Amino acid sequence: MFASYRRIFAAPGSLAFTLAGLLARLAFSMTGVSTVLAIAARRGSYALAGSVTAVGAVTIALGLPLLGRLVDRHGQRRVALPSLLVAAGPLFALPLCVYGSAPTWTLFGCCAASSVLPNLGGMARARWAHLYQDDPAARQLANSFEQVLDELCFMTGPVLATLLCTSLFPEAGLLTAAALACTGGLAFAAQRRTEPPVRPPVPGGDGSALRSGGLRVLALAFLATGVLFGSMEVTTIAYADSLGQRPLAGGLLALMAAGSCFSGLLFGLVRPERPAVVRLLAGVAAMAGLLLLPLAAAWSGAGLPVLAVAILLAGSGTAPTMVTGMTLVQELLPARQLNEGMAFAVSGIMIGISAGSAIGGALAQHAEPGTGYLLPAGAAVAALLITVVGFRRRLAEGLGKGPGKGPGMAPGSGTGQGAQAYSYSGSVEPSAKTQSRSATRVPPSRS
Repeated sequence: MFASYRRIFAAPGSLAFTLAGLLARLAFSMTGVSTVLAIAARRGSYALAGSVTAVGAVTIALGLPLLGRLVDRHGQRRVALPSLLVAAGPLFALPLCVYGSAPTWTLFGCCAASSVLPNLGGMARARWAHLYQDDPAARQLANSFEQVLDELCFMTGPVLATLLCTSLFPEAGLLTAAALACTGGLAFAAQRRTEPPVRPPVPGGDGSALRSGGLRVLALAFLATGVLFGSMEVTTIAYADSLGQRPLAGGLLALMAAGSCFSGLLFGLVRPERPAVVRLLAGVAAMAGLLLLPLAAAWSGAGLPVLAVAILLAGSGTAPTMVTGMTLVQELLPARQLNEGMAFAVSGIMIGISAGSAIGGALAQHAEPGTGYLLPAGAAVAALLITVVGFRRRLAEGLGKGPGKGPGMAPGSGTGQGAQAYSYSGSVEPSAKTQSRSATRVPPSRS
């Protein structure tokens, strides 16, 4: 397994930008918990802490597509550096405002202003796609590896934030996250040789990436998946608390991330022989089926050991879905819209997480213990229905093809040369936009 993944780092500079991006993503996974712990400790209000965190999440979700569009037009370095400079002030000002008892509005202002941080996860995926534009197997390895890094960050980030805030001082987590975000972002922007080239716009402009019907379907499916993530977290904490075992909730959630990590590593080794849309359907269907296990464990009253196994297995269904979804974004859009498209996908996940946390919290407050597991299971089913309805024609075409012969799977397809653009209904339409790139090797390129 490790030998297979080691080959994707044969490209010069790949390890450097991966490590730099890892620092920034670790900072992102620490910020939410650090904000809650710092404000709750200094201001004595979890309601205020939750409100400030929610404002930060919403502004990030709204700002990511705009930043992604700027990256597509001007390049990663030319957007990342100014974004970091603008965000650095609010990032370091927030812990100072918390400590200095500044007016409440300053907390909201700092969180909103710091949302201009660049999406380094999307930029890293764009670099992998540029490096391995003609090697689908290597792209799958790289996308799987990126998903595993995301899961590892969201396993270790909250733990590290909690340790810093409780053992040192309440603002320690925020200060560390700010330092990691700036250091990682600057180091990432300094990696010039792996940066994808800026693609010239077509005459008349491309318009928004959301004009792609396929991307709209994926954004909705990712939103439903975000509801799954957000509600799963709240429901698991509430259920463990109802059994008098709240300290074990973090371990249960870590098991879900561990299941996703392991399945992501294995999934990267599978050679992509079917069209990406067919693989996405299989992944979402598996995710929907596996999410029934925690619901069954909770309703049966089997106890936390059985629930732990169920959550571990349920987590194994998420990584293949996220990896294939991001791969499909890379195939649906031209390279000049890649960062914007992935930003819309991430925004969908973030909005879904916020909604899932809110709805899951309401269920945990007013329903019987364990009933909340209906929400992540239902969200997975919703993602499955969205995928089937949204890509119904393309699924019919892909299922009838032999290995590697379906839409979007031919060499150089998607964001590569000779690409075809697919409408929302799944019909195949040669696109003037993609044909204009036929003389250029264009790279194709999920907290």
